[in-house]
Amino acid sequence: MQKRLVVLTDGCSEPITAKTAVSVIRYGHDKVIALLDTTQPGKTSQELLGIGGDIPVVANLKDAGEADVLLIGIAPPGGRMPPQWRPILLEAIRLGMDIVSGLHDFISEDPELVSAAKEFGVVINDVRKNDEHEVANRVGIRPECLRIQAIGQDCCVGKKVVAIEIARALQQRGSDAKFVATGQTGIMIEGDGCPVDTVVADFINGAVEKLVLQNQHHDILVFEGQGSLAHPRYSAVTLGLLHGAMPHGMILCYEAGREGIHNMEQIPLTSLAQLRTAYETMANLMHPSQVIGVAMNSRLLGDDESQQERERVGKELGLPVCDVLRHGPNDLVEAVLKMQQEFVG
Repeated sequence: MQKRLVVLTDGCSEPITAKTAVSVIRYGHDKVIALLDTTQPGKTSQELLGIGGDIPVVANLKDAGEADVLLIGIAPPGGRMPPQWRPILLEAIRLGMDIVSGLHDFISEDPELVSAAKEFGVVINDVRKNDEHEVANRVGIRPECLRIQAIGQDCCVGKKVVAIEIARALQQRGSDAKFVATGQTGIMIEGDGCPVDTVVADFINGAVEKLVLQNQHHDILVFEGQGSLAHPRYSAVTLGLLHGAMPHGMILCYEAGREGIHNMEQIPLTSLAQLRTAYETMANLMHPSQVIGVAMNSRLLGDDESQQERERVGKELGLPVCDVLRHGPNDLVEAVLKMQQEFVG
């Protein structure tokens, strides 16, 4: 049954920090009936996030109408819960709303919130919580299943969006394709997956290999990427995911116009050409792999600038380049299908 969601973005209602909200609105199966932001009441989701049309922004839950779930819609650095949100969560629980959270701070381990949830009979779902404890074994992997992974120049460049768009476009063209979620928002959308950034380091490869084994009855798996091999904070997760998924092909994702690492702008980005080499080198330690296309996030550019950037990067790397939202994902879908024909048969 479809749920009715209020998405909490309080004080963070912009497309990057509220990327969970953006993707749940764009791809989720449940109905978002309001955003909750005490700093922006009276506006719409479209005005703040560039998506969602006339979904209203409200200052309190009672103005949101009848809702089943309060979903935390931000992905802050470190995944910590802003302390000023506690009264909002308590109010939601008292109104009988389940809580869905993708934060690193587990709501289900907070004594006050757990006690309130028990009193009012609501469920707290910490999407990042897991008990993964198996190492990779490289046994039973079906060679006919093509594995594709979105990889990034940085975090917050659209790897999840690219993976979803490619998987859905493949499905529309008759392919048996599956989006494989590896982060909290992807899991909220797809209903399954593994939050690899909260898995103990020794078990990341094994947790991702388990995703392969669970889903390889499909012909094509499209893995959501995390972080970047060149990211000062998240490179370890990126490498574990890469070695667990063992992709045949990779889609290199970046944001045009970004010069420094997200939230660490003083550190310059590694070039796409250098990263292409690094990803292929590291991936090939486990399985033959190559970058087969580039996904450009061109949200900061106008139409003419976007096209010029697309042509420039395509010429530089000799690969198909597109913005999956602005241009559609077909160029990348064609690259995936070509690889399937050549390497899987």
